[in-house]
Amino acid sequence: MALPSTRAIANSAQALDLIPIVNSITSLLQTLNPRNPIPINLTSSPLSRFSPFLDPNLVTLVIHKQTNPYHALFFFNCASNPNPNPNNYSHNHTCYEAITDLLLRHSLFHPTVKLLEKSQKLSDFFVGKIIKAYGDRGNIKAAIFWFNKAKSFEKDKYFYSFNSILGVLVKANLIDLVETLFDNVVKEGVVQPDVSSYTILMRVLCKKGMVESARKVLDEMPCEPNLIAYNTLINGYCKKGDLESANLVFDKILTEVDFLPDVVTYTTLIDGYCRKGEFVEAKRCLNMMMKAGCSPNVVTYNAIIYALCLKGEVDEAKKMITEMTLNGVKDNTATHLNILKGLAVAGRSLEALEYFKWMAGCNMNLDAKAYIVVVKEYCKLRKIDEAIFLLKGMCERGFSHNMPQMGCMPNSVSYRTVICSLCGTEGRMREVGYLVDDMLRYGIPVDATMYGCMLEGYSKTGNEDVAMQVFNEMIGKSYIISSESFSVFVKMLCAKGMIEKAELFRGHL
Repeated sequence: MALPSTRAIANSAQALDLIPIVNSITSLLQTLNPRNPIPINLTSSPLSRFSPFLDPNLVTLVIHKQTNPYHALFFFNCASNPNPNPNNYSHNHTCYEAITDLLLRHSLFHPTVKLLEKSQKLSDFFVGKIIKAYGDRGNIKAAIFWFNKAKSFEKDKYFYSFNSILGVLVKANLIDLVETLFDNVVKEGVVQPDVSSYTILMRVLCKKGMVESARKVLDEMPCEPNLIAYNTLINGYCKKGDLESANLVFDKILTEVDFLPDVVTYTTLIDGYCRKGEFVEAKRCLNMMMKAGCSPNVVTYNAIIYALCLKGEVDEAKKMITEMTLNGVKDNTATHLNILKGLAVAGRSLEALEYFKWMAGCNMNLDAKAYIVVVKEYCKLRKIDEAIFLLKGMCERGFSHNMPQMGCMPNSVSYRTVICSLCGTEGRMREVGYLVDDMLRYGIPVDATMYGCMLEGYSKTGNEDVAMQVFNEMIGKSYIISSESFSVFVKMLCAKGMIEKAELFRGHL
């Protein structure tokens, strides 16, 4: 793309559409191609011609346009000290927020902190973002470190950091730690929790099944509850199967507060009805939602489709897909994964296999859950070779996708299904050993069920050495051995005249 002429740049920035300027800057950044936070031998002078255009809106648009965070950071730094600077431009809060969000999305924590420290912008607000970013990546230790750091330099102004660390701890399911932290902060009286803080506490209580306590928090919080708080309570009741109480909260939204239910409110209720098998009520709620002018989304329809498929009512679920399409809602991979599971539940294994091939042919992002369903169906049909082939990461008919590349690493469930099927099939125990080696290489441990199947399998084939090794490993790991597996094992030993060993092993139980 050609750069704007010098004459064009002389025009007023406010009178010009910013998009061509944004595209020109992006094109230039791609040419310069900075590859690290502090690129060496890379001058910013080519960007100086854009100085007359600099304003927060332009800078924010350029940052949002970049897919490479180093390009955005290079531009941001250049714009921090432009030469010339005819408009006396300087970055505002929105600009810093845009560059911080982009860097943190790419896990560039060190450059983010350096940038904020250098500009003296390392405030509670931005530390809250750093805490959340660490939490999103599962680094709870770093998130807590930054919360404590916010407390040390913000003293009585670590409000955003407080809410961020609460959210991180809830996501990590560290429920007790959330309650302790919340209580300590309230006792200190330094930071006043807001509606977001209390809503997080409600989520914690609901997770513990203490929904009435969550309701008490809602009723007694010193600030005005918002719709998110009400939705949290409705979700808590629905998870407990208490739809009557959930509807009372819903009615309160309709009659006592200044806001209306949203798509989350209705979807939560619909999902609650579906989980109880009350499809008539779920459909009634869906119709009420649409009459209220609240459009259902794919999550809403998927809740109904999932529940129907769980009951094996696949044809009804397919009708719901047609309905959602007619209502302008696009299906997603989760929609069709529900259908796949439904076909399996209904015993329609061949249809499930064909549906899986169709999903793969549509280039859907199939995860381990989809593969596990199909592996199980192949094993049901005694097509173990196909199950093994799929387990090793390949689909049939030349559609070849490596499972780890798809974020679809085989797990213990898929291996267990195939291994136990092989153990029950004559002449296939040699392959069991190969699969066990594979799964151990992937870091997947052999569980009690697999051990039990192998104990039976090796015992039935008369391989006493490996059977005894399996038995000893189970004892060493304190796994419970089923009476059926042990009976097969003992019979094999007795048949081989190893009665004393059989008695010895019996003594281990």
